[in-house]
Amino acid sequence: MERRIFEHKKATHKTHAGYYNIKKLVYFEEHQWIQEAIRREKTIKKWKREWKINIITENNPEWKDLSDGWDLSKFETNKE
Repeated sequence: MERRIFEHKKATHKTHAGYYNIKKLVYFEEHQWIQEAIRREKTIKKWKREWKINIITENNPEWKDLSDGWDLSKFETNKE
């Protein structure tokens, strides 16, 4: 998850995350098995926007960036 957050925070305008400025992690779930996580992600993707907003607000009412304070420097490369 940390690597994906790093990718979002460094995204350029040419990417979906960069174009829409998707830089904050406001909600996530943990699952024991990858199959469960994939199934849940596909389910949530089909939800109405209002439902998605509700689940975020229930768990993170202030919509804080849950990745604040994470050390993402291990994903930096000299290529940037």
